[in-house]
Amino acid sequence: MKEENEFLKKTPFRIKRYYGYVIATIVALGLPFIRIDGNHIFLLSFDKKQLHLLGIAFDMQELYLMPFLLMLLFLGIFAVTSLGGRAWCGWACPQTIFRVIYRDLIESKLLGLRRIKNKQKEPDLSKAENKTKKVIGIIIWTCLALIAASDFMWYFVPPEDFFAYLQNPTEHMFLIGFVLCIAAFLVYDVIFLKEDFCVYICPYSRVQSVLYDNDTYQAIYSTNRGGEIYNENKEKIIFKAKDLPQASNECTTCESCVTVCPTHIDIRKGLQLECINCLECVDACTTVMGKLGKPSLVQWSSTNAIKNNIPTKMVRKSTVMYFVALLVVIGLLFVMGGEKENMLLNVNKTTELYKVKENKVVANNFVLLFQNTESVPLTYVLEIVDNPDIKIERFEPFTLSPGKLAKKVVVLETDKVLVSDNTKDTPITITLKAYAKEDPEKVKVFRKAVFIYPRLDKLK
Repeated sequence: MKEENEFLKKTPFRIKRYYGYVIATIVALGLPFIRIDGNHIFLLSFDKKQLHLLGIAFDMQELYLMPFLLMLLFLGIFAVTSLGGRAWCGWACPQTIFRVIYRDLIESKLLGLRRIKNKQKEPDLSKAENKTKKVIGIIIWTCLALIAASDFMWYFVPPEDFFAYLQNPTEHMFLIGFVLCIAAFLVYDVIFLKEDFCVYICPYSRVQSVLYDNDTYQAIYSTNRGGEIYNENKEKIIFKAKDLPQASNECTTCESCVTVCPTHIDIRKGLQLECINCLECVDACTTVMGKLGKPSLVQWSSTNAIKNNIPTKMVRKSTVMYFVALLVVIGLLFVMGGEKENMLLNVNKTTELYKVKENKVVANNFVLLFQNTESVPLTYVLEIVDNPDIKIERFEPFTLSPGKLAKKVVVLETDKVLVSDNTKDTPITITLKAYAKEDPEKVKVFRKAVFIYPRLDKLK
């Protein structure tokens, strides 16, 4: 009895998943509201043309970080899959969380339309009472879908702007329409499409076989203990416990692991792309076998541990390669992020190479495009830092509002003989420094510009 209690006292994976879903939901809902120095943790704003990452605002011209973020995302998914199978699908994917909320919470717990342990039996809608409950469930989920759609938009339109826009709905019909379309899709997806989205639409299931190996953790049935239920052609050959080939085979053929599966598969058939690693089958078998004083025939383990009796290796060639790649990408992300400039400045030369004025004064015209990427107005100053013989003839400090751009024509002149060359014009590279009076140490940039000095005969 003590051994039996040990198996049955284990906290079901389903309950652990619920805790994970609560944490994921709190993070997803709360993250858009967290701000550091006025910037969001993550925000991709097409309206303001900015990317906010960990409290740092990057302008659209600085989106060189996006490839690194995408690499980090995909490498992270590959690494997690190599270690824990489709842990993302079963434990953090919004599709799974939404289905659990609707199927297990709304339909099962609140409305009593179905049983959590039997996910394959659909509610009997021939009864008027059940039809009413179904409509109530759809209404409840529609309200939640609107919240989820709004939360999705908050990562593109910050909440402070989102709620301000809602106060003038006629002026922001596109935003409202977009939210309603997302909510409508979530209603269709969660209520009608259901797990078919995971099986037929999501591409992740198609790549899992490439990422799995014999040390990957997954929901796996022990044929050594339970017996072969399917033959080599994946055809079911055992329907009753008495049909098991060996007396030592422990499977009771109760089908609990089958009826509880949200994607309608039989885990005893082996690895299948429909499996989302929710581990509901592990919990079901643990309950049945625990009453017999035995461990579950379906475990969250690896092929090596269950079938080959070889310890699972967490540190192996594939995982080391993934995590080295992750460290490299994270390092590059921090290095590139550390090079962020707190203002933007583009320097372009006009079509006129140079102009020779009286007294052999040589002038070059440039067009400078300033952008204030800070959240406060700033006054910009310009100077030349590495050539005292060239002066700024035309430029006055000016103030620029947050997020605004300004184009300025700058004239650089010199009355010195910089180059004694009678054969050709000479390009001279100079360094321009632009900075904000209010914070010259933080808000400053350096740009190279080419000053064209004419050949000597042009000065006569």
